[in-house]
Amino acid sequence: MKRVMFYCQHLLGMGHLIRSTEIVRAMSRDFKVLFVVGGEIPEGYRFPENIDVLELIPLKSSPDFSDLLLCDFSWDIYETKAMRCNRLLRAFDEFQPDVLVTELFPFGRKQFSFELLPLLARAHGRNGKTMIVASLRDILVRRKDQQEYEERVCKLVNTYYDLILVHGDERLQTLEETFSRVADLECQLAYTGYVVPKRKDAASREAVRPEQNRKPTIIVSNGSGMCPSGHRLLKSVLQTASVVEKQLPHDFHIFAGPLMPENVYKAFQQTAEQSPNVMLSRYTPDLSTLLRQADLSISMAGYNTVMDVLSTGVRALVYPVTGNGDDEQYVRATKLGDKGVLRVVGENQLQPETLAQEIRSALGWKPYRLPFNDAGAQTSSILLKRFLEMRSNVLSESAGVSKIGALCALASAY
Repeated sequence: MKRVMFYCQHLLGMGHLIRSTEIVRAMSRDFKVLFVVGGEIPEGYRFPENIDVLELIPLKSSPDFSDLLLCDFSWDIYETKAMRCNRLLRAFDEFQPDVLVTELFPFGRKQFSFELLPLLARAHGRNGKTMIVASLRDILVRRKDQQEYEERVCKLVNTYYDLILVHGDERLQTLEETFSRVADLECQLAYTGYVVPKRKDAASREAVRPEQNRKPTIIVSNGSGMCPSGHRLLKSVLQTASVVEKQLPHDFHIFAGPLMPENVYKAFQQTAEQSPNVMLSRYTPDLSTLLRQADLSISMAGYNTVMDVLSTGVRALVYPVTGNGDDEQYVRATKLGDKGVLRVVGENQLQPETLAQEIRSALGWKPYRLPFNDAGAQTSSILLKRFLEMRSNVLSESAGVSKIGALCALASAY
């Protein structure tokens, strides 16, 4: 069985970890997988049983993404970087992967070049025995130094990478929309469709539709719980709950996030205890099943949460993160909002009376069910198998030919 080493580094949220977990779950049916995780793992988080997991000394980001921070302050940051790099290279040498996948890098995670560049050099030095792949979400963050950023990415891709997998549906969003130099990338690029968890036990939305007389259930989710924008949203929802209760019977079930700082969570707990219509929890491993039974979802607009909204068809109010110049969630939310799939809430709509009006309006609204490709995890595994086979054939027939020439032949075959 071929071997895949999949590197994932999440920083402030859990979106990258959750998406990557679903991808390696699908890949484990066709490959032996080593899943390398570099961020903080929430208590109770479930990895697939049939993969190997390497947890590096975890690092996270400051809220403005300006600095790398230790999750365990008993370590030194410089020693931690050296230890992580050495452990990563040792794992590569021991595992000898046929495929190395770097999630987001080199399109992001520049701060982790200290370990990823040595890893790429090690893989590239195997003379074609390891195919190098980038795994990307649908939308990239726009940069202040966009031209310099795109030049740097092109150089790294063209030096090391054989394939880019974009986990999106090109009918909705193309990579060119947030990365203008796609045509300058000298490797194959493929869209996999969106990565959506497949739940065998999840009934259809129609089958679990609540009775007419039952109180409407509003599910409020906050990702990892570390983002300051999510804290603002939850504070507003808690303040709004009592306002809505006077006008419309309802139940709120709020998931604050498994990585929310304890002091912030305790403050929310004190507020929630004063509201009989509110239940506050840290985390649910299966948000999509709850959304199928809900009358309304309120959340930010991260990749995974929006995929849950799309796949369940639940009414949704989303508050996209826009801090630090990051417009990824805003781009996704406004595009889907324009199609009538969900409704976007701005900063000026977080006042309790205003948000209460938005909630009442949304509960009487029928969203558009958008058709989209949701087989991203399974397709990623299929594409890896296909490209490995074709690459093996092309490279064996192209001994002595340049990498670009061989890749052109591969592109032609595809």
